[in-house]
Amino acid sequence: VPVYYAMYRDGEIEVMCVSDTPGTPAVEEWADFRETGHAHAIGQCLLSQLDDDARRDHLDRYPVQPLTPYTVRDGHSLLKRLERMRRMAPVTERQEYALGTVCAAIPITVGTTAATMAISLPLHQADRLLPAAQRLQNEVGRRLGSLALSISI
Repeated sequence: VPVYYAMYRDGEIEVMCVSDTPGTPAVEEWADFRETGHAHAIGQCLLSQLDDDARRDHLDRYPVQPLTPYTVRDGHSLLKRLERMRRMAPVTERQEYALGTVCAAIPITVGTTAATMAISLPLHQADRLLPAAQRLQNEVGRRLGSLALSISI
């Protein structure tokens, strides 16, 4: 399972690292992740951790644009979705950024830093998404203090 680590830093979504293999490749970044945070679990997870002003600032700079038929259609709908998200719950998206792909991201908040670890799977493996995200969240929760993560999904 591809694993991603991203942060919201200096007003930008930054994917810091990706771990994948030839047999389980990461989602191809065909549209800039910084500009399309509304359309992927990583961005939605990071935006959900920000205060209202920071969210609106981000969306003013990077307006919502549909990427697939499943992408949220406008900024108002996205803000409503972000408000409904439960704190520390995994954020999931299905084919909003890339057709044929599902993703889940777990929030990691350290002080005022918004970060996330995420996974992606092919759509035909969507039934594995939430169990894998919950395992990732449990592993991160146990090891957050050491910053030495070993994840086997």
